[in-house]
Amino acid sequence: MEIKAKKAQAPKKVKSDRAKTNSKKAKAKISGAEAVLKCLLKEGVDLIYGYPGGAIMPIYDALYDYQKKIQHVLTRHEQGAIHAAEGYARATRKTGVCFATSGPGATNLFTGLGDALMDSTPLVCVTGQVYSHLLGSDAFQEVDVIGCTTSITKWNYQITDPNEIPEVMAKAFYIANSGRPGPVLIDITKDAQVGLLDFKYKRTTKIRSYFPLPEVDSAQITAAAKLINAAKKPLILSGHGIQIAEAHEVFRKFVEKTGIPVASTIHGLSSLNNDHPLYVGMLGMHGNYGPNIKTNQCDLLIAIGMRFDDRVTGNLQKYATQAKKIHIEIDPSEINKNVEVEAPVLADAKDAIVALHKKVKKKTYPSWLKEFRACDKKEYRKVISKDLAKLTSGPIKMAQAIKEASDQTKGKAIVVTDVGQHQMLAARYYDYSDKNLWISSGGAGTMGFGLPAAIGAKMGRPQKEVLCVCGDGGFQMTLQELGVCSQYDVAVKILLLDNNYLGMVRQWQELFFERRYSFVELENPDFVTIAKGFGVEGHTVADAKNLKASIKQMLDHDGPYLLHVTCIKEENVFPIISTGKAVDEIALE
Repeated sequence: MEIKAKKAQAPKKVKSDRAKTNSKKAKAKISGAEAVLKCLLKEGVDLIYGYPGGAIMPIYDALYDYQKKIQHVLTRHEQGAIHAAEGYARATRKTGVCFATSGPGATNLFTGLGDALMDSTPLVCVTGQVYSHLLGSDAFQEVDVIGCTTSITKWNYQITDPNEIPEVMAKAFYIANSGRPGPVLIDITKDAQVGLLDFKYKRTTKIRSYFPLPEVDSAQITAAAKLINAAKKPLILSGHGIQIAEAHEVFRKFVEKTGIPVASTIHGLSSLNNDHPLYVGMLGMHGNYGPNIKTNQCDLLIAIGMRFDDRVTGNLQKYATQAKKIHIEIDPSEINKNVEVEAPVLADAKDAIVALHKKVKKKTYPSWLKEFRACDKKEYRKVISKDLAKLTSGPIKMAQAIKEASDQTKGKAIVVTDVGQHQMLAARYYDYSDKNLWISSGGAGTMGFGLPAAIGAKMGRPQKEVLCVCGDGGFQMTLQELGVCSQYDVAVKILLLDNNYLGMVRQWQELFFERRYSFVELENPDFVTIAKGFGVEGHTVADAKNLKASIKQMLDHDGPYLLHVTCIKEENVFPIISTGKAVDEIALE
């Protein structure tokens, strides 16, 4: 009986083995949702910001099993998610990642996409989409995300077949953080998320007809070096491209060899330490007096990794007409777009600087540099001495609060700002003493950027002090992200400068619209109570005599902290280049 029983069971055993084999083959396939996460792991991603919803729910379901490998941060709004990803990307120079669902979830990313494109920030944003058979039917929470984001992304793509996921995601990461970085959006329909595929991943290193890293042209370098060596009053304009290329050290060596004074764009801040003897200040509408005046007196402008935007150039018809110009830029579309140049250098900033360093002569320009220092004295007398006047009591000046924070952090904190008067003052009065310490919304000027971007910066570089400088207007646009600070214990220190106005708009209404203050005064809430409601400690300081101790209390606190600073209501930011004026028509008062 035992023998017969064994013979009878044999066929069943064979059938079971076949079933196991088929089962293994089935298990070899994974869902599109899981494939997305595996792609992220292959690209080294360990942090995602996002907000779940119906159309992206399969990806979030797959994420449940990947929590030990990838940290997901639940923001309180999709705009908070993309700005946090921007802050992370800017602080680390890695690609930021965020998730959102379809419809309103995706549209809430649009502001951040435009911001990232203007400021060359690498992002990969994944949005869920309705089932592919519903596309174009006005289904629930369906928006044509690809059509809407074509103009505010470096690349976008809609996936309807799960088999496309690995190749498209690989391309997305390559495009986002190569050449001039920017945001990429991948829209994935729900059927592509739940469908199965055999997962194979190969990182993209080349795409036909896409050439993100131009080879250095020796003829262009020679022509630029010839102009540099012949110049008598040269001026370097350092832009964001130096930070992106991580060219700080080679740039410093180039500057010290050539002896050329350096002015920075707002995004070029901290490409050269503020205390460097050749640093002469910030360019632009609210920049320093010297570099703006001398732009129209130099005989050579050397622009590195910047795009000659209107806030730097002022009236283009009167911009540096006396000077020859070198433009080092990785994006060919930017060369000769706004300003015609004699010597374009199409290259990565670091590669170009290294090549130029070999061909330029060692020089100094003591008399030329003295002209800048004379301008500094004039600006100090008319502007800086007033902004930083020691107040023993009474209302606090914004500049005074920023300078005190700078002194107490020794100029080594990452400064993340919102947009407005406080932004310009943080650019002017924080003494940046290390590389890559400035994160702000420049091109788009996005109010609400500050707090979530500071969260991303702190999570990207947790060992650094991160100081978020906000105004009362912009802070109220994304203050709900205080919940993220508390839930994830993100120790951002928030310096909230409150003047009960939309300060920059009010300043313009005062100066150019006969003090007709049209809808700029704010009736603000109790910010400290709100912060504590989210689990974030804080306090208010309203008297200058308590400012130093208050900033120390904020910085010493273990965890996130809100210091609410009551500021002078009608304080203006000078210098200023008014609309339509030339850079040398900058007003000091």
